[in-house]
Amino acid sequence: MQGLAATPKSHLLPPQNRSNGVLPRPELGHPLPKIRFCAPGTSPRPPPMLKLLSSSACLHARAQRATIRPLSLGTEPSGPLLRALSSLRGLVRRSPDSAQRAFFCSDSSGDDGAAAAAAAEAQAEGKATDSESDVAEKPVSAIIPTNPRLDDYLTVLALPLPHRPLFPGFYMPIYVKDPKLLAALQECRKRQAPYCGAFLLKDEPGVDPSLGPASESDKSIHDLKGKELYDRLHEVGTLAQISRIIGDEVTLIGHRRLRKTEMVSEDPLTVKVDHLKELPFDKEDDVIKATSFEVISTLRDVLKTSNLWRDHVQTYQQHIGEFNYARLADFGAAISGANKLQCLAVLEELDVYKRLKLTLELVKKELEISRIQESIAKAIEEKISGEQRRYLLNEQLKAIKKELGLETDDKTALSAKFRERIDPKKDKIPAHVLQVIEEELTKLQLLEASSSEFNVTRNYLDWLTALPWGNYSDENFDVLRAQTILDEDHYGLTDVKERILEFIAVGKLRGTSQGKIICLSGPPGVGKTSIGRSIARALDRKFFRFSVGGLADVAEIKGHRRTYIGAMPGKMVQCLKNVGTANPLVLIDEIDKLGRGHAGDPASALLELLDPEQNANFLDHYLDVPIDLSKVLFVCTANVVEMIPNPLLDRMEVIAIAGYITDEKVHIARDYLEKSTREACGIKPEQVEVTDEALLALIENYCREAGVRNLQKQIEKIYRKIALKLVRRRELAQPVQAAQVVEPSEANVECVDKSGKQEIENNEHAGAQSDERSGHEQALDVPNEVDVTADQGHTDAEKNQESEAIENSEKVLVDTSNLSDFVGKPVFHAERIYAQTPVGVVMGLAWTAMGGSTLYIETTQIEQVEGKGALNVTGQLGDVMKESAQIAHTVARAILLEKEPDNPFFANSKLHLHVPAGATPKDGPSAGCTMITSMLSLAMKKPVKKDLAMTGEVTLTGRILPIGGVKEKTIAARRSEVKTIIFPAANRRDYDELASNVKEGLDVHFVDDYSQIFELAFEEDEAAKK
Repeated sequence: MQGLAATPKSHLLPPQNRSNGVLPRPELGHPLPKIRFCAPGTSPRPPPMLKLLSSSACLHARAQRATIRPLSLGTEPSGPLLRALSSLRGLVRRSPDSAQRAFFCSDSSGDDGAAAAAAAEAQAEGKATDSESDVAEKPVSAIIPTNPRLDDYLTVLALPLPHRPLFPGFYMPIYVKDPKLLAALQECRKRQAPYCGAFLLKDEPGVDPSLGPASESDKSIHDLKGKELYDRLHEVGTLAQISRIIGDEVTLIGHRRLRKTEMVSEDPLTVKVDHLKELPFDKEDDVIKATSFEVISTLRDVLKTSNLWRDHVQTYQQHIGEFNYARLADFGAAISGANKLQCLAVLEELDVYKRLKLTLELVKKELEISRIQESIAKAIEEKISGEQRRYLLNEQLKAIKKELGLETDDKTALSAKFRERIDPKKDKIPAHVLQVIEEELTKLQLLEASSSEFNVTRNYLDWLTALPWGNYSDENFDVLRAQTILDEDHYGLTDVKERILEFIAVGKLRGTSQGKIICLSGPPGVGKTSIGRSIARALDRKFFRFSVGGLADVAEIKGHRRTYIGAMPGKMVQCLKNVGTANPLVLIDEIDKLGRGHAGDPASALLELLDPEQNANFLDHYLDVPIDLSKVLFVCTANVVEMIPNPLLDRMEVIAIAGYITDEKVHIARDYLEKSTREACGIKPEQVEVTDEALLALIENYCREAGVRNLQKQIEKIYRKIALKLVRRRELAQPVQAAQVVEPSEANVECVDKSGKQEIENNEHAGAQSDERSGHEQALDVPNEVDVTADQGHTDAEKNQESEAIENSEKVLVDTSNLSDFVGKPVFHAERIYAQTPVGVVMGLAWTAMGGSTLYIETTQIEQVEGKGALNVTGQLGDVMKESAQIAHTVARAILLEKEPDNPFFANSKLHLHVPAGATPKDGPSAGCTMITSMLSLAMKKPVKKDLAMTGEVTLTGRILPIGGVKEKTIAARRSEVKTIIFPAANRRDYDELASNVKEGLDVHFVDDYSQIFELAFEEDEAAKK
């Protein structure tokens, strides 16, 4: 097993020599091996095959061979490349005692190596023996290999390099984990052949090594052996000198390029290699010179921004003797941050010019990266310095203004602002509230502006000082004016209007008004919410509305504690701040739809708010000071009163709004809805006419609900279609009108040429065609005579008159015949199924969300079996209604036994009771008397009286109990043309309160026992027949 790993930084070189190495630029996400230049004295124990020569010996050898020319520090550099590199010398400070230069003496040229070996042998003759320790202490200049020459190494050990290739002239420490390979390397040193081949390892197929940690790639290297490892090595590598071995750390020094040819042995891997040399090139070639100068220029630009590269060049200048073109290319590629494949391309390239081009690309990329890094650092530095400068200037400005008295600090300004708020109303603010404000102002001065408590205190003072303490709006106690305003905004709603007028009258007599809690209950669309705004306008009070539908957090009513982040006061405190007065009208909408969650029960929190005895000292959790809400008029709205908790309902005065009857809907549609819709659509009153019959048909067949919201939608739909029709007619009429204007003008021009004057007759045929195209019934009038000069153009007044004439002629009529063209087919049909109810069928009255309706209760006999009397009910009935059917069956058997003792109908009959419209859920106790009458009609085989409807809850003893929805049920009976109605006697008061137009034409009977209903339904009918 052969395993290699990069050496950590602390193990690269001895501490005294670590500054002599060159570190490559690290690449993101890719740990690079540590690379060091070959420098004298870096290895404490040089290999025995290498001899160290002094500078004089090296210079003497150069003088003999003329291959390596010395370059002293005091002389001017020779050659254009060295002169260009010497310009970088300002960044390098050499020590004055550097009288000796270190050179790379291993080159691709074999002659240089032989000359160096000969010089080494000549100097070694004067010495008998040299110990390794003595050699280490001598001043050294270069590493010179002894015999045999580098070209003689044709079979070498193969070391895989996982991260980057090794370039000639650079150090690379690696870890060798394979014991056999480590032993082979040590054996090579002992046999005075300290050389091996370093080859870059190929990436594992299908795996990107840059995505995983280095440890994973190291593990994969450890597992490679023999042929598999040979195939994973790149072809071109580097002949590396084994500089030293310490433990499992091996330091390599690159010398020249190699190419592996074949595998010799597998464990450890040994390969045959060919030594590679640069292709011949012309050193005086201008292109090569220009490319090298560009590389040097780019290096110079990089040195200005990168301290790391400056260290590389400094070390290289200290240890490289001759900086030729090939070494320049290797130097740029080795210290760049390029990936291993790009570096390998430079290593494999033998053409010096192409190698320089590849290196130039790499250093250009480094230059761009350095510039980007510099711009990022500069931008961040400018931002930080700009903020610091702005902060210092602001602080200085504050200090200067404070000294001159032009401006105070933030805390003083805030305190002054809060005191300005409370000074005008200081006499009206309660003493305990004023004390809290003063304490908080004092606390504000002691806090630092940057502390969180400062912001909490500032917000608290903002709310405290913004409330309208003792500020009440002047109320208008004019009853007649209030009556006029209420009638302008709403039709009907007599109970609500009377209650508001009573409130105003009491306030006028007392000279002041008190807050009240009124609850308006009724179906949707009857005007509960809109009447609140009208009441506020009649009283000259500020208006504030908030809905509590679905509210499940007590903090919305009572506010949050100030200890919480983002705490706010409750809705009532927000209301007082917004309206600016302490006696507004507050409309609490949808109070019957309060929720309840983990944050408490809002209905219980409203108990304090809506209690006249408690809201004079309403305590909000945020403010934590009592607030007087006794002057506030609360108006609540609800659809179903039963959904309101009883303790809360007990604190409110409930005013029920039953809904609007047909006559009221007609007035509302004519006086309010139609007018506002016409203005919203931009239609003039003379352009459209909606007949009363059309409105009545719209209400009866499309809008039967108690409210008028759906009616408003249908009227808006009608007027939108009318607007579209008017616009289409006008656009069709404009081309015809333009043609009539242009034709006389052309005729007049011709007449001017002839006689100067021409009479123009009205073209009635053209007018008739225009009327036919536009759908008008009237012809357009055109003057009989037009003067030539006056007829050259119409004036604005004439155009306006013509447009008005067109608009007047476009009047749209909406009646019952074309109502369906505007609103579609009728939604509701006649509720009355039978002209004369047959045996076993009785009409009942029911309350619904639509305002009330009539329904039939049908009973029939399934089979007759002696002693098997039973009852089956259908029609999607609720539990209460099913119980009423059972009670009705029992009471009917008792009544039949009393009236006809010999009739065993109920004892022997299985009955089926059904309430039609089975898709509609039905429930309630008020159908008891209707069910009894239906069963008795079937048992006695007698139909009930014609045009009779009844409602009432019945007990087992036959008593009739009161019901609700008297007004809605009465309206439903009138709509079905019912003449006779039976109500419980307890509902007489409710019926007497109805308007006279609702009761007109009805014969109403009030009963308290079913025997009275029996007489009205059956006996009177028999008497009438007789």
